[in-house]
Amino acid sequence: MTAVSNQLKNLRLSINKSQKQLADIIGTTQQSIHRYESGQGFPPEDVLLWYADYFDVSLDYIFGRTDSPQGKLYENVPRPLRDDEHYQDFVEMCFDPNSAANAKLKEAVMKLLEENKR
Repeated sequence: MTAVSNQLKNLRLSINKSQKQLADIIGTTQQSIHRYESGQGFPPEDVLLWYADYFDVSLDYIFGRTDSPQGKLYENVPRPLRDDEHYQDFVEMCFDPNSAANAKLKEAVMKLLEENKR
């Protein structure tokens, strides 16, 4: 069984419902619930979203990525490149007239411009 199938079964058991009872609530068959919980089939997106809404849990929880039902593993907020020291060093090196990378960068930019012109 997969993490998802375990979580789906545990969620159902947490409200003391049989597979048939839960299937009737969802509007599917007991066989479908059995396949999802045994790992023989993977629930479609709308069923996963139904579980998350009905049980008020996150999809991270259903996928076993966190033990906290409301938890998130991460916050997807990209860091601006200018805040990264390595990128700053790279940019400074590329625009330093005494750097060998500067000449290579100029050559690469010129090639790109020539290719795009064609």
